[in-house]
Amino acid sequence: MQRLERTGRSLSVTVERWPIKGSFSIARGSKREALVVVVTISEDGHAGRGECVPYARYGESVEGVVRAIEDCAAPLAQGLAREGLRDLLPPGAARNGLDCALWDLEAKILGRSAAALAGLAPLHAVKTVLTISLSAPEDMARRARDAARYPLLKLKLGGDGDEERLAAVRDAVPHARLIADANETWRPQDLDRLLAAAAEAGVELIEQPLPAGEDGMLRHVVRTVPICADESVHDRASLEAIASRYDAVNIKLDKTGGLTEALATAGLARELGLKLMVGCMVATSLAMAPALLVAQGADWVDLDGPLLLARDRVPGLTYRSGEVLPPPPELWG
Repeated sequence: MQRLERTGRSLSVTVERWPIKGSFSIARGSKREALVVVVTISEDGHAGRGECVPYARYGESVEGVVRAIEDCAAPLAQGLAREGLRDLLPPGAARNGLDCALWDLEAKILGRSAAALAGLAPLHAVKTVLTISLSAPEDMARRARDAARYPLLKLKLGGDGDEERLAAVRDAVPHARLIADANETWRPQDLDRLLAAAAEAGVELIEQPLPAGEDGMLRHVVRTVPICADESVHDRASLEAIASRYDAVNIKLDKTGGLTEALATAGLARELGLKLMVGCMVATSLAMAPALLVAQGADWVDLDGPLLLARDRVPGLTYRSGEVLPPPPELWG
């Protein structure tokens, strides 16, 4: 067994802006660029990278995430391992950036893939969704037609008008697989009606219809379409409380605080009988690459962030016929 000899490390943090194709809209608003934080940890001529996305919905800011990462410089220089990050930082973007950079660094130092270090088989391509952002029904239908080469589409919903959106998209792409994300916008009194509309449109999964913390009624609802927890779950600690309310969980590295916890969360979710979705924020291929390790066993994969950008990193991930291929080692892992 190879052993890493710690001889001191350096840490750098940068903030990058990546333009989005047009705009990306969900119920909470629209944006025209992806703002990401890139962590680089260097040691003995090797550099490991991780990318994270601060999310205001979880009380994060770019400045706060950068500061939290920089505060870990001394422990890192003293040989902090991935497992020790849990004692320094809560789940979230800062821990994700550091955790993924440490995975990448270890893979480079040892000359082994991150998948092998995680005890996984060599990575294979997985089918990913393409997201249709929130808009008027006719506009979402047009975008769905334009994306007809992608066999699995994810619709961003927003509450009022969702029945029309679902019907319009299904009419536009009668043979596409559909999932939908309500982003906490449905009202309890509308839940049965909107679930029926989703079932009529052949939607196979609905993400987070009710606000986190107000989803207790889901355990008593006849779920005509499987319901997936997103904002209601961050890491293993929040899984058991929601297992009776949901059929699936969306695991995002920016929520779990990195690949280490994401793999553990996926394992516990399976033990609890939950199906798995692996999701992302709008970001570059550097953020998607670690999530591909979790995506190998997922029921649904939503790692389309680079497809929403005007340009991506070089080298980046390869997307082909609705699939995303394993990352080249020059990118990550």
